[in-house]
Amino acid sequence: MMESRGKTILVVEDDPKIRRLIKIYLEKSGFDVVEAGDGIVGQQMYEKHDPFFVIMDLMLPRLSGEALCQWIRGDLRSDVPIIMLTAKVDEHERIKGLQLGADDYVTKPFSPQELVVRVETVLRRTPHPCSKISYKGLTVQPMRGEAKFNGELLLLTPHEFRLLHFLMRHPNQIVAREQILEELYPNDEKLVIERTVDVHVSKLREKIKRMQGSPEFIETIRGMGYRFVAF
Repeated sequence: MMESRGKTILVVEDDPKIRRLIKIYLEKSGFDVVEAGDGIVGQQMYEKHDPFFVIMDLMLPRLSGEALCQWIRGDLRSDVPIIMLTAKVDEHERIKGLQLGADDYVTKPFSPQELVVRVETVLRRTPHPCSKISYKGLTVQPMRGEAKFNGELLLLTPHEFRLLHFLMRHPNQIVAREQILEELYPNDEKLVIERTVDVHVSKLREKIKRMQGSPEFIETIRGMGYRFVAF
């Protein structure tokens, strides 16, 4: 079964008045809110609370919003939805924020009620990528970059983790090698052959098999692709 996360939103904004206004409106809409006034504290609060959504200012003291976004998307390999706030209206800055991995971009001044609507809209577009998923003792937690079987950590490479996460998001469905290649190498301009997928699947399958009591999770469908066996 899929386990849904809490409703904690991290708001990283150095202006306390704006931060408080966002908090009030989000809490009225049923969300829990944790706050940070700079990028470093934002990192600390993220690690402590493991939020399911992040709203961050682009111009933050100590650690910029750009750097914080890169840390979440790069170091943590997290798909947590992110909305960036900024006083800049330049199109280049908006594009840059989206390229860094933000899901939406809101320019100051803004209506806090509109921000809540933006949050809900992003959540409708991304209903599950940041959720913890668990089947038959095998669990992935994308926000933490962790995969475990019966509580024991699986030591996976970034590609293996993304592959496992992708397969578990499509339980009992046949996924073609082309789909997996797009998931693992979305921006890669190099020629990546389908054999690469077979290598990743083989290594991932072997690591899971090493876990005591693990069933056969990944099934090869000849001529079609692979299927994650969830039930």
